[in-house]
Amino acid sequence: MRRTVFNEDHEAFRETLRAFIEAEVVPVYDEWFAAGQAPRDFYYKLGELGVFGIRVDEEYGGAGIDSYKFEAVVYEETARAGITFGGSGVHVLLGLPYIKLLATDEQKKRYLPKFASGEEMWAIAMTEPGTGSDLAGMKTTAKLSEDGTHYVLNGSKTFITGGVHADRMIVCARTSAPTAEDRRHGISLFVVDTKAEGYSIGRKLDKLGLKTSDTAELAFVDVKVPVEDLLGEENKGFYYLGHNLASERWGIAFGAYAQAKAAVRFAKEYVKERTVFGQTVASFQNTKFELAACQAEVDAAEAVVDRATEALDAGELTPAEAASAKLFATEVAHRVIDRCLQLHGGYGFMNEYPIARLYADNRVNRIYGGTSEIMKSIIAKDMGL
Repeated sequence: MRRTVFNEDHEAFRETLRAFIEAEVVPVYDEWFAAGQAPRDFYYKLGELGVFGIRVDEEYGGAGIDSYKFEAVVYEETARAGITFGGSGVHVLLGLPYIKLLATDEQKKRYLPKFASGEEMWAIAMTEPGTGSDLAGMKTTAKLSEDGTHYVLNGSKTFITGGVHADRMIVCARTSAPTAEDRRHGISLFVVDTKAEGYSIGRKLDKLGLKTSDTAELAFVDVKVPVEDLLGEENKGFYYLGHNLASERWGIAFGAYAQAKAAVRFAKEYVKERTVFGQTVASFQNTKFELAACQAEVDAAEAVVDRATEALDAGELTPAEAASAKLFATEVAHRVIDRCLQLHGGYGFMNEYPIARLYADNRVNRIYGGTSEIMKSIIAKDMGL
């Protein structure tokens, strides 16, 4: 089937990105993997390449292209190479939509040029110990000072992707208590300078996968946040979080599909070279059937995520559609990557092979951005159930 989601501009970007990955990432990726994070200066290179500024308006140093398709190319090319760009995904996929949606003109002038260049890396702190997907249960507070010049932030966060390297953190905190009618009331969003007094990074978390992505615990003790860094209106944070979940879930869905596609490529290359019982693994009927079934699943996932991409670019991707795409693509990736690892035999369990890292990296897709169970609940509610 002919694919129509990308045009010549996207393919030209793909060629540039593929060459960049081969030159700048592949030779040193093992070092990143061992260190548990990409080096900070790598993000300056991504900024210079233009990866961070594609959807940033030209007046702030970006390309001004209002499309997620270039980000989709990034997902495909990093998966194809068996690498990740560290914690940079959250910078663009999660950080930028909040700035574009909520920031004032004055804030955009302060935030976006350094965002696009990689001079300031962004992340978002939502999850707290004990809350998980229940964001309405967050305990972190932000109280307005008596003179009205700043908020005082106290609390803690966990599982914060990009938390080690972040220069600016979008922190979700309570500015008012929840009401009996609405537990979600009272949450606000703040742009916090990670160098502020009282802001501290706790443990850099040791994860099962995504080893090059820095993930940390954060603590806030009387952190002063200028009122000029309130993002959007007070007490409307939960609404803002919900508004941007569709694009976040699209990103997870597309990334999972890209991983599944890469897994088939890795397995196909391996079984053509690996010889057992005097013949290649690819020559066995079981191998052919397994890879054929995997390819069929990848084709189906591609159709789903491409449709979701077009809807997202058109501003028409609904929460239920995003949940459906995420559920389907992540479950497909789970099955496909597992079967492709099986075809590698014992070597599939070794981290020196991309399929092993892909297997570990993929597992979180059915958890973060809302678990598969949460996705089913959203879809069921949309069905009137």
